[in-house]
Amino acid sequence: MSDTGRKDFTTKAKEELTPDSTKSTQDKIKEGVTDTTDRFARGAQTDESKSAPQEAADKTQRAHDNHAHGGATSSIGDKIKNAVGIGSGN
Repeated sequence: MSDTGRKDFTTKAKEELTPDSTKSTQDKIKEGVTDTTDRFARGAQTDESKSAPQEAADKTQRAHDNHAHGGATSSIGDKIKNAVGIGSGN
């Protein structure tokens, strides 16, 4: 279970396990927006004030973002383009 106002862990897992090729453009855009919103919420709250599962999940996701998706060096626009399959990384 995630902290209040955050994307639920099961939703994140389902999105990650579903191949992008089976998602509609609308689903990809929605995921891009909700991921960005969740990343903002993740950064707005200190790790110390989160539940232990949320803190662990956020640290894991931060590491994944930094290594696989360019982390803070990618703009929101680039992340949305990549989510809908029109970015240069696809």
